[in-house]
Amino acid sequence: MVGFKNRYMVVEVNLNPNRDRKTDDPIIITPYNVAKAIKDSILVNFGECGLASSLGSFQVKYVNHITKLCIIRASRDEYQNVWSAITMVRSIGNFPVSIYLLDLTGSIKACKNAALKFEELKFGQHKLVAGAHLPADVNKLMQDYLERIKVLEH
Repeated sequence: MVGFKNRYMVVEVNLNPNRDRKTDDPIIITPYNVAKAIKDSILVNFGECGLASSLGSFQVKYVNHITKLCIIRASRDEYQNVWSAITMVRSIGNFPVSIYLLDLTGSIKACKNAALKFEELKFGQHKLVAGAHLPADVNKLMQDYLERIKVLEH
């Protein structure tokens, strides 16, 4: 039996890069929002045939709305189209964003390791920026997100 060959992308979503960092984010990043934005970008840039071929294995596996990190799965044959479409996403829900690829892996295990490393770095930065304004429940929520990464499967 041969399994499906996938690529996993760890990406960072930057909400409105020109805004003041101290204001609250008007949009909460969800798997649905991210998937819809990427699918729309694939449709615009590669047409219906490109969208249909990319959807076979495409899935947003993980989204953290605190650190804005996402894990996206795409088939090995179509990951370049998905990657291209990700870089061309300019808005999620009519809110300007820019998405950056942080890591590209061929296995879920390597992706989990990379995502955990980036999550710890990003949350450390988030704590420094928030300072005394960090709510008490955010640490618990972040631990829940780290546990979600650890139990990711195909």
